[in-house]
Amino acid sequence: MKRRSLVFIIGRFLTIPIYKTLFRYKVVGKKNLPKTGAYIVCSNHLSNYDPILISMTQKRQIYYMAKAELFKNKIASAMITELGAFPVDRGTGDTKAIDTAEEIVRDGRLLGIFIEGTRSKTGDFLRPKSGAAMVAFQTKTPVIPVCITPKGKQIKKFEKVVVSWGKPISLEELGLSEGTPAEFRSASRRIMDEIKALRENARN
Repeated sequence: MKRRSLVFIIGRFLTIPIYKTLFRYKVVGKKNLPKTGAYIVCSNHLSNYDPILISMTQKRQIYYMAKAELFKNKIASAMITELGAFPVDRGTGDTKAIDTAEEIVRDGRLLGIFIEGTRSKTGDFLRPKSGAAMVAFQTKTPVIPVCITPKGKQIKKFEKVVVSWGKPISLEELGLSEGTPAEFRSASRRIMDEIKALRENARN
């Protein structure tokens, strides 16, 4: 397991009791995440709570892209960087953020990507973006699907939330061999299908 930042360790210790009270979250498939090795964690996206909620269910630190505006304040920037966030200028094709994402997985860490690219306002699944598949192909990194399943359509405080971890999906299973746009789209749909299956199981 790669070394976690002290801020992350302390933050997780302090946050777990709060989140267990606020969201009554349950974890399914926790052992599907190996204790070591690089993986891209792909999840659906419902709220601003999602990165923390997912991080509470595992001991390994997950690194997420966050909008660049959050890093303008030096103190806030230092804090969220230690928690695992790194900046991205959304809508600009930020190559530096992509380079950072690839560096994270090449270093044997966990990269978190919300495959829909934005939060779902209705709670329904959105069309998956190709970014996760592209990074997986470029870095030869397996993908682990994760699904956040609230009681209703959206996450609400004091209502049960299930965080389901699926099994790792290899590049071969994703059909990523040539790195074409068609392959990226197909792989993205495969990942989303796995996330949907996790939700179905969580609600049965």
